[in-house]
Amino acid sequence: MRIEAYLFAFVAVFLALCDVVYWFMSYDPTGTTAIALACGMSIIIGSYALVTGRRTGMRPEDLVDGEIADAAGEVGFFSPHSWWPLPTAFSAALVAVGWIFGWWLFLIGMVFLIGSVAGLILEYYANPNYDF
Repeated sequence: MRIEAYLFAFVAVFLALCDVVYWFMSYDPTGTTAIALACGMSIIIGSYALVTGRRTGMRPEDLVDGEIADAAGEVGFFSPHSWWPLPTAFSAALVAVGWIFGWWLFLIGMVFLIGSVAGLILEYYANPNYDF
């Protein structure tokens, strides 16, 4: 994942330079803040990709002489059917509506959101031998 990390580092440097030029040409605090936040987000993604790439090692697509057959095999575990994204989305919508209409609705949404995210994360920890 080293290529991805360098790509996001390049984007961060480019956005930082654009931010400085934008500030001196417009003196607009809103646009400058937005570009600075985009620069910060690319730094976060790039540093995550760099740390993950160092921890996992070289992938077949990172090798110069890599073949398509090198990437064959099991990629990872993907949930075949899970209902937890549905209550998570509804809870997030309830939190957003609660942010607009009242703190009480926001708190109810946060309770449901915490519960549904916990269910989503811990779905396969309940019984690891469960066979679908």
